[in-house]
Amino acid sequence: MCQSDSFDEESWQRMLERETSHGKTKKNAGDSHVHHGSHGHPDHSAHIKRLNRVKGQIEGIEKMILDRRYCPDIIAQLKAASGALRAVEAEVFKSHLRGCVKSAFSGDDAFKSEEKIQEIIKMIY
Repeated sequence: MCQSDSFDEESWQRMLERETSHGKTKKNAGDSHVHHGSHGHPDHSAHIKRLNRVKGQIEGIEKMILDRRYCPDIIAQLKAASGALRAVEAEVFKSHLRGCVKSAFSGDDAFKSEEKIQEIIKMIY
């Protein structure tokens, strides 16, 4: 489950503005080649490389803390790791909107559509 501050309304608006003003943002890992698995969920395996990079950043931050490095240096690395995670989160969220949510709204099942709306609200707030 996403934390409420990890993908705030401002980030959501910026993403939508980029999507609408430029047609489509530059291709990121998994942006255009999302395949649905056996359960109909998108394949996010393209993000594993980025997540491994974040894992390395976290290990580096841990070492910085153990080495008692300068606080602003640690904070800078924390911000970089957080930004990288937010980028992956945004890609997974876009994939969810383009796949799962779009599919729910293309059918005639009002319950399924409302369920997706509530799901999105929980992710954003």
